[in-house]
Amino acid sequence: MTYVPVASPVALDDEQSGSFFEPLRARLAGALILPDSLFYDEARKVQDVTLDRMPQAIVAATNAYDVAAAVDFARDNDLPLAVRSGGHSLAGLSMVDGALVVDLSAMKQIKIDPQTRVARVGAGTTSGDLSGPAQRHGLALTTGDTATVGLGGLTTGGGIGYMVRKYGLTIDSLLSAEVVTASGEIVTASPTSHPDLFWAIRGGGGNFGIITEFTYRLALVGQILGGDLMLPATRDVVRGYLEYSSSAPDELSTIGNIILAPPAPFVPEEWVGKPVLSIIVAWAGDIDAGQRAVDNFRALATPVADTLRPMPYPDIYLSTAHQEMRHGFAMRSMFADELSDETLDTYIAAIENTSSPYSLIHLRGLGGALARVPADATAFAHRQRRYLAAVIAVWLDPEEDPAPHRAWTEAAWQQTRHHSKGVYVNFLTDDGPSRLLEAYPQETLARLAGIKRLYDPTNLFRFNQNINAGP
Repeated sequence: MTYVPVASPVALDDEQSGSFFEPLRARLAGALILPDSLFYDEARKVQDVTLDRMPQAIVAATNAYDVAAAVDFARDNDLPLAVRSGGHSLAGLSMVDGALVVDLSAMKQIKIDPQTRVARVGAGTTSGDLSGPAQRHGLALTTGDTATVGLGGLTTGGGIGYMVRKYGLTIDSLLSAEVVTASGEIVTASPTSHPDLFWAIRGGGGNFGIITEFTYRLALVGQILGGDLMLPATRDVVRGYLEYSSSAPDELSTIGNIILAPPAPFVPEEWVGKPVLSIIVAWAGDIDAGQRAVDNFRALATPVADTLRPMPYPDIYLSTAHQEMRHGFAMRSMFADELSDETLDTYIAAIENTSSPYSLIHLRGLGGALARVPADATAFAHRQRRYLAAVIAVWLDPEEDPAPHRAWTEAAWQQTRHHSKGVYVNFLTDDGPSRLLEAYPQETLARLAGIKRLYDPTNLFRFNQNINAGP
């Protein structure tokens, strides 16, 4: 989905804007934020610090009826409609020029039944919001890389979380969802109610409606073995990491990042600024067994740093807390079954010659529970893939020229993309519509298009990795 700024369908000054949107305001329990509001500039901020989008209005929704009112108003007035949950949209589609934006971030209701392990969660809830309340009952949901990742975008794209090899994707724990459709109807999608919609929202993104509440089955998770194990970034070390991370016991899920070692307190001074493989570990099982499993990584080279310890699951987000700040980024990603020695050398050399000290090569070993769900059970179809790889340039200054960072990303991507066996829809940026064919196999995409025709025939929900319903 290529972002194209949307011209305002009607040119309104502040007074006209207030009058035009008054029928919508009258239906809302939440706030309607217009450009003349004191809260407008804050409300339109998203994770990407380089974006400065100017929507016509923002609905700060508090419940499904607010969302339905916004959908009705946008549809009836032919307004472009965008949806913001956590604001982490890598394609920058959660805030759109000239659009009516439905902001779900205030919808953070969390209700947990510890006996059944069922959680009902508002669509604005972030990974961090849920992890603490769930932990108080010894429960957890496998969720996003940072605490600020919204469950709305994470779940609808699949959800490759911190315990993916033990508990599968986030969607594999989804029991049902409350969805506002393009007609403004509020429906429940589950295996027995609108099962076609339930299939589509588990991996098909935001193409089919706006989800206002998720119902998940939580896992019994007490303490995990977690933290950061940092090793020298050599070809042999990265190869060893990849081989073991995709074949280890299911309890072990990891994120490997090739980075320049930061000036953190736990990093020896002589290693600061040198290429390292930072392995974020989340072992969900017996702690002693976890230490033995991680010894397979420690045996690859003398660790630069080792912060692994038993911890409550929410503490895993301490390892990525620095990533929560707003930043600019350029990204290309893929699923792969093999990564050649030449590709690993390219990755390491890219970090040695990076355009930004914050950039990274992101590597994950997959398999485990993720791969044991049939490929056609959900719209997420790449369950047999062995690795997830991404080249990510990161910079902090919104005034910084993005061109060198984009060039660095593209160069590393073009040298390695021949390994691609598809792409994770949540890791697509402004890649263009052709890569949607990599996110969904032809049969999956055809089925999604049919469901799109049924639930959103006019493509009201189009600011996403958009699925064309066709004629």
